[in-house]
Amino acid sequence: MGREISSSHFQHTDFHQFERHLAQEMALLHEYFRNDRFSTGGACIGVELEMWLTNSDGEPEPRNVEFLRKVDSPDVVPELAKFNVEFNVPYQRMRAGGLGAMERELSDTWECSSKAAREMGLNLVAVGILPTIQPEHLSLETMSEMSRFRALNEQVRRLRKGRPIPIRIQGEEHLEILHDDVMFEAAATSLQVHYQIPPAHAVRYYNAALIASGPILGLTANSPYLFGKRLWCESRIPLFETSINLGGPFPRVSFGSGYALSSLEEIFLENRSCHSVLLPIELDEPPEMLPHVRLHNGTIWRWNRPLIGFDETGQPHLRIEHRIMPAGPSLLDMLSNIAFATGLIHSLAMQDVPPESLLPFADAEANFQSAARLGMAAGQHWLNGEEIAVVQLLEQLLPVAAKGLRELDIDEPDIQKYLTTIEQRIANGRNGAVWQTEFVSRHGRDFAALTRAYTERQQSGSPVHEWTF
Repeated sequence: MGREISSSHFQHTDFHQFERHLAQEMALLHEYFRNDRFSTGGACIGVELEMWLTNSDGEPEPRNVEFLRKVDSPDVVPELAKFNVEFNVPYQRMRAGGLGAMERELSDTWECSSKAAREMGLNLVAVGILPTIQPEHLSLETMSEMSRFRALNEQVRRLRKGRPIPIRIQGEEHLEILHDDVMFEAAATSLQVHYQIPPAHAVRYYNAALIASGPILGLTANSPYLFGKRLWCESRIPLFETSINLGGPFPRVSFGSGYALSSLEEIFLENRSCHSVLLPIELDEPPEMLPHVRLHNGTIWRWNRPLIGFDETGQPHLRIEHRIMPAGPSLLDMLSNIAFATGLIHSLAMQDVPPESLLPFADAEANFQSAARLGMAAGQHWLNGEEIAVVQLLEQLLPVAAKGLRELDIDEPDIQKYLTTIEQRIANGRNGAVWQTEFVSRHGRDFAALTRAYTERQQSGSPVHEWTF
């Protein structure tokens, strides 16, 4: 879905042609899995961070064309709305100084981009849902000028037969609203981590990412308000799941249908059988690069999504995109979140007894939903039937994450730096969602004031557990 396309309008013949390409490439994919074609190189990690452009009142400012021209970096690209942009951090080897190198890359991009925003009289803000966002901001007039976004909207409307998309979220308060296009998706901005892993560990890594999603989301929640209503601690989850709702039994955005059993090919086969083609684009890459499989997979937004990439020599590799974490609160918080998630997922994947044999998939999904609703106040079903509060579970998982980072040979000073930030957040019981709701309880529902205060504290660089009210 990151590629641009030449047209947003399709004919019936386009769908038939795409299906033929898809069938051919699925057969090739099967051969790749059967013949161990995927790269066996060491673990790598990449990051995508979605950001907001805001004005001095904390309102979203739809000026990403001017902003991107000013930044002029291939690592900073447009997102769905004109007030959103995305940072792409190049892949780093998960060894020794890998996390430190990632911090430098992300920090340099952030600093350069923030300078460009300031020169435009704007702020660059990382937050799961911007507190000031309102339905009127989310219209086709504020959609970024990319054909792929127009095509996505047209095809979603086609499959819904023109019916409006209902957004219903029952949380602390209730939100019920209809919308005619996909633009509500733009209100949800994320920190997405890509794990490139050897095929021998792919199934275990994928299942570990599913199991870790509940506690990680409870730790990182940062989206308690949408359209002035207090909903879930991570309202981005139900918002995204409903904003691309095509109807039917197989949701386009989901936690998935189960653990992988013997191969990640199972996920691609399920995508092929359960999800209709959304963007039937004719791609001119050779079939060996699986362009149509990759595009189809890119229009199915699992919260943990297997991906296929290719290196500069044309060798395929497997990745797992961990999509659950929101953007923000601070750069140090996000790097610490990445470190904790990386260590925890690796450690779970490498355990002698597969944790997926100790936790039913339904419990892993329930953990994810509970953490989205309640954040650090959530309860979790854990291994061997244990019932535990997420804060207590996180305390237990800190040394597990540290063990995983050490197994990856991450530098000890980096492990201490990032996991100490997580430890202090757990001890204070304050993630981004808690800080936002406490600010509102003290100062009232002035969401412009909340956004300005949040932005100032983010720009200070201090982690959220140190933020004042």
